[in-house]
Amino acid sequence: MSLPAEKSSPQAAASSESVRQVVFSLPNQLTGGRLGLTLVLFVLLVWQWYLAALVVFVVAVGTDWLDGYLARRLNQVSTLGRILDPFADKLLICGTYVFLVADPTPEFARFLQPWMAVVILGRELLVTALRSFLEQRGKDFSAQWSGKLKMVFQSLAAGVGIYVLYRLQAGPSLHWVWVVLLHALVWVALVLTVYSGIGYIRRAVRLLQEEPSGQ
Repeated sequence: MSLPAEKSSPQAAASSESVRQVVFSLPNQLTGGRLGLTLVLFVLLVWQWYLAALVVFVVAVGTDWLDGYLARRLNQVSTLGRILDPFADKLLICGTYVFLVADPTPEFARFLQPWMAVVILGRELLVTALRSFLEQRGKDFSAQWSGKLKMVFQSLAAGVGIYVLYRLQAGPSLHWVWVVLLHALVWVALVLTVYSGIGYIRRAVRLLQEEPSGQ
């Protein structure tokens, strides 16, 4: 009875080593680091240490680009990474907007309203649900350029928003350049959020219509 166990032990060891290599691959470590940085960011925003929060936010956003690049460059694209990476992205962006909307600085409320954060959060949840449903059915529902461009402007708006909070700590007056820039970035991010969301919905409908009627 011990022979099968002895034969399977090298296979089990190889499987364990393979799992370890996937989990501790450099891209996945960067993604895990982004999750850790996101939690640090939230704490800093609560404590209103805005300059430190901005530095952490920029580094976290940078790892989003870097882990995807390294996964492709090193041929280390994994199922774990495909699940963990978008989760880390959405936690970072959606969480940041929630904390910005909840910030008690009264002069900041004119830039970001609660409904704006709801639009961003709702779109991300919808696209995540569609991607999970369609990929379970063997469909390709990978990211589109509109979604990537949306991410860029959401990150820019959030980053500038954190910086504006830092400037408002010195006083309620704010240079008109920052006022115009933040308003513009927020609205562009919102437009791209809605536009890319509609694009994903239309794509999902098209993919479902292509299925045989028996499925």
